Amino acid sequence: MNRKIAASIAGLAVVAAIGIITVSTSHAQKVPQVTYTSIKGEQRSTDSFKGKVVLINFWATSCTGCVKEMPKLVDTYNKFQARGYETVAVAMSYDSPNYVANFTEQRKLPFFVALDTTGEIAQKFGGIQLTPTSILVDKNGQIIQRFIGEPDFAQLEALIERKLKETA
Repeated sequence: MNRKIAASIAGLAVVAAIGIITVSTSHAQKVPQVTYTSIKGEQRSTDSFKGKVVLINFWATSCTGCVKEMPKLVDTYNKFQARGYETVAVAMSYDSPNYVANFTEQRKLPFFVALDTTGEIAQKFGGIQLTPTSILVDKNGQIIQRFIGEPDFAQLEALIERKLKETA
């Protein structure tokens, strides 16, 4: 194996062991235009979330960190959704649609759960491969924060609160 690849993998393993990486965006980056298709076949586009604060969460049923953080994502959604907050849980392309449907039904996930069967959505968000990865988008469609691993939910909720108070 190439030394650079081995070093990158080792670095990612250390990051995974340590926990979350939060990447603030120093310059405004527009959320990519994508169409999300739910496990029920419903479709929503990036434009359908204009005027809302949105957390886009890339996850997989086989990811223990994803499964662990899901109840906190539900709590956060329930806390803010009446005020213009949305969560879009994007299941990775390698995740079986049947597993995603079962997980969603068993856990009664209240937010939009999308399948990324081709991997196109993950690609448009910068080639996301690590799960969980979450991206917070403001009311104007600007990416304001990326989280690799489980976010600090107290900090995330404070940021959501602040962004909900801003005008679009």
